[in-house]
Amino acid sequence: MIQLTRLNNQPMMVNSDLIKFVEKAPDTVLTLLTGEKVIVLESADTVLAKIVAFRQSILAGPQVQVSPGTVGGPPVVPSPHKSAEES
Repeated sequence: MIQLTRLNNQPMMVNSDLIKFVEKAPDTVLTLLTGEKVIVLESADTVLAKIVAFRQSILAGPQVQVSPGTVGGPPVVPSPHKSAEES
């Protein structure tokens, strides 16, 4: 989903997979697969850039952040339960 702005300055989220056309009239008009038309404040180029950035983030997958000073990722914490072999 990408965040855009309606003409009344209200933010809205749009499922970018449902956008069929982005038209440059005097205003930017999105035509959705449902046939609904939405006019937004952002330029057509900005809408395109937001769609590309969103899809790149999806393709990149989840980002794992490693805390400074750790090697190889977060520490592995052993389970507090003993296995059947240890009992």
